[in-house]
Amino acid sequence: MAKLGKRTKAAREAFAGKSNVSVEEAVSLIKSNANAKFDETLEIAMNLGVDPRHADQMVRGVVALPNGTGKTVRVAVFARGAKADEAKEAGADIVGAEDLMETIQGGTIEFDRCIATPDMMPIVGRLGKVLGPRNLMPNPKVGTVTMDVKAAVEAAKGGQVQFKVEKAGVIHGGIGKVSFSEEQLAENIRAFVDAVTKAKPAGAKGTYMKKVSLSSTMGPGVAVDITSATGN
Repeated sequence: MAKLGKRTKAAREAFAGKSNVSVEEAVSLIKSNANAKFDETLEIAMNLGVDPRHADQMVRGVVALPNGTGKTVRVAVFARGAKADEAKEAGADIVGAEDLMETIQGGTIEFDRCIATPDMMPIVGRLGKVLGPRNLMPNPKVGTVTMDVKAAVEAAKGGQVQFKVEKAGVIHGGIGKVSFSEEQLAENIRAFVDAVTKAKPAGAKGTYMKKVSLSSTMGPGVAVDITSATGN
């Protein structure tokens, strides 16, 4: 078994016995023990009572975090003509059509969000096996298949976060930097949890939100009291 470093050991000792704490206590604990040489991301993991193998239990959506993510988001847009110009003016990092498709098929994916106008979907559809597993496939349900590419690009750049439940019924998300204030992180956490709550699918039975945990990129996790996370 690998020997734990001093920082890791100290963090685990600080987190020992901590469970179902308030959002504020969890954030304070994480901030005080995030000692990596870079600005770590505060990450959330939500265990939901759903089975996403059933279409009526799929959970997905988008949320505009009130304080952004602190991350520079690179945006790619599939568009032609005036809409391509609109995307560039809005700050898109990569804009193209067949040429962008070929770049992606060649294994180059240098973006964090992918947006497409509806007429581009026959081209984008060929990339399903590449973009789908990376949660990059444009989808009208989260506003990434749209004619309003300006608004979509600006939203992506401004701290909008997409979420999608994984096979085990878990949603992961990065919701800010540890350097943010405790108040900013708490606001982002509750906004994210609220969005997932509102995205509860019709087929969900029993307890929907089973567990909410927070951690920094390099740190241990701590379970948060669900009532505190939902603000109820």
